[in-house]
Amino acid sequence: MGSRPARIPRAKEEVWSPRARTIGRMSRDLAIDLGTANTLVYAQGRGIVLNEPTVVALDTRSRDVLAIGDEAWQMIGRTPGYIVAVRPMRQGAITDFEITERMLQVLLRRVGVGRLNHPRVLVCVPSAITAVERRAVKEAAKRAGASACYLIEQPMAAAIGAGLAIHEPLGSMVVDVGGGTSETAVISLGGVVAMRAIRCGGFDLDAAIQAFVRNEHGVAIGERTAEAIKLAIGSAHPFQGEHDAEVRGREVVTGMPKTIRLSPGEVRSAVEEHVAQIVDAAATCLGESPPELAQDIIFEGIHLVGGGSLLRGMSQRLADGTAVPVHLVDMPLECVVLGAGKCIESFDRLRPIFAAAER
Repeated sequence: MGSRPARIPRAKEEVWSPRARTIGRMSRDLAIDLGTANTLVYAQGRGIVLNEPTVVALDTRSRDVLAIGDEAWQMIGRTPGYIVAVRPMRQGAITDFEITERMLQVLLRRVGVGRLNHPRVLVCVPSAITAVERRAVKEAAKRAGASACYLIEQPMAAAIGAGLAIHEPLGSMVVDVGGGTSETAVISLGGVVAMRAIRCGGFDLDAAIQAFVRNEHGVAIGERTAEAIKLAIGSAHPFQGEHDAEVRGREVVTGMPKTIRLSPGEVRSAVEEHVAQIVDAAATCLGESPPELAQDIIFEGIHLVGGGSLLRGMSQRLADGTAVPVHLVDMPLECVVLGAGKCIESFDRLRPIFAAAER
């Protein structure tokens, strides 16, 4: 047999370049919209890579996390006694630090964060949370694998995601109706000029529907059923094509299954108090803005974002309550995380914008 040909070694940089490319690809910075209802993750250079309900299924005996996200959401109201499906975020704040940390660990692993990959993370937070809650969010992200954690307030991220001219001497107004909070902000020259935040959002509308059905019809329904009613016939303002809906639940008195019919008017009356709070907060924020910026907003209109903005008639109701045109942005559910994503794509240039949230 002939001798084996001599193997010519490759240059060191060529030998290591595939691994370097892999690490470089995995080490993208991340933006996280850690919402009460849904958690969205944006990876630098890739866009939105994850969108899951902020729900964790937990074994109460061992404290083991059984499921997270869509799988856990399917378990709400359907689990045995020792398994609970919980939302670790309530009204925009962490209610269970340990579960939130473990949820973040799983979600970040799904988007490629591992032992060799510790990206910088920018987390969107409600402006209403306290300094203690801000520290809890940052600590949870770091324990989940982030090398550094920064915060940006959701109205500012929403304004960036909506493509508003936040750096101009021009007043822009954003109303973000989320699952646990509703926030209104007037923005000019890269800063928040006026702000109004209330701990009222989509989950409060669901709870109001549950309470109405129980009190008026004597039927108990679950959280998921209430949300389905809101999506099917819920509204903040009368709309064309209204129709009743059948609702199945458990009769409170007898404990037996019962089917009732709900009208859009009934659902509208059930959520009226909370819708009025959101509109009043927006009107108050507009009233607190300087006259020149208020003139800009009257001309440019209000930009409506967040999952709660998809409630039928919310735009019209907000326009009636503020006497200002209201525009629903193109991607209201993703607008906040897209704005945060623009920040990590231009991290150094936009760093001053989210520095204000580091208090």
